[in-house]
Amino acid sequence: MSANTMRAIRLHEFGGPEVLRYDEVPIPEPKPGEVLVRVHAVGLNPPDWYLRDGMPGIPPELRPPVSFPAVPGSDVSGVVAAVAADVSGFSVGDEVFGMLRFPSFDGRAYAEYVTAPVGDLARKPAGVDHVHAAGAAMSGLTAWQYLVEPGHDHPNPLQEAQHRPVPLHAGTTVLVNGAAGGVGHLGLQLAKWKGARVVAVASGGHERFLRDLGADEFVDYTRTRPEEAVRDVDLVLDTVGGPGSGRFLRTLKRGGALYFVFVAAYDPAEVARLGVTTSGTQVRSNGPQLEELGRLLDAGTVRVAVDSTFPLADARKAHERAARGHLRGKIVLTAG
Repeated sequence: MSANTMRAIRLHEFGGPEVLRYDEVPIPEPKPGEVLVRVHAVGLNPPDWYLRDGMPGIPPELRPPVSFPAVPGSDVSGVVAAVAADVSGFSVGDEVFGMLRFPSFDGRAYAEYVTAPVGDLARKPAGVDHVHAAGAAMSGLTAWQYLVEPGHDHPNPLQEAQHRPVPLHAGTTVLVNGAAGGVGHLGLQLAKWKGARVVAVASGGHERFLRDLGADEFVDYTRTRPEEAVRDVDLVLDTVGGPGSGRFLRTLKRGGALYFVFVAAYDPAEVARLGVTTSGTQVRSNGPQLEELGRLLDAGTVRVAVDSTFPLADARKAHERAARGHLRGKIVLTAG
């Protein structure tokens, strides 16, 4: 490779993990308001494989335009290598992490270098390595914007009303479904940070892991129906969604709420009959919120679990790991 080129994973067509190609491409130049980041680690997220697949689960009117070749990914941790002339606040050599340009699907993170809007970045905590910082971005921001503060007033594509988090405190009980996954294990910890009692729902092999993170109660959904075992919950954070989401309505007390991170199926008549509410929102890039999350990571109040790591060149294997499911935390690509 020449001094002006790098390696990046690119899509030249939609398809399975086999369409991820390890290409040599020019190093990008930062535009006004951007810095160039030498990438050390890239966090994987479901939107990465939604993009790769052609976003079949997203209604056509909500799909962002995609032109080939496309570089997937949004979550990075690395070191600032160059800054645009108008940028202040970041300098060459600063260690940073962020979720880039989301929800545009144009983060271009699966690469050795990436340009990043400064508003999407936060300083990487000194006590957190690049792998764990990269794993924190989208999952951490999703949990934060659902449970703590949305941080924006953009129109909500999932519902007419803006999402407004339920205040969490010592008298609140939160059930987290899919608690061992990326959003789930960070949401569990943020709820505990706020003082709430947390019920974690996952498969049995994750019990010790989740209790170590602070879960007060554990339900193995492969052995027990959560809707039969749990009652009088104030809030359900459902990180799984799909047709099974409606069963969690019955775990709520009247006045409680179900937050769906992925598209959920439930009966509006049952929602009304039970006297509960449902809500969702679209996670958005937010550097200042990542700064706040970073302080919790640096203090050890919140920990990022890493399921597995793969070299950038092995992004296909990383996507294959994601497809097998039953993740414990995050999958991360390393880029040097």
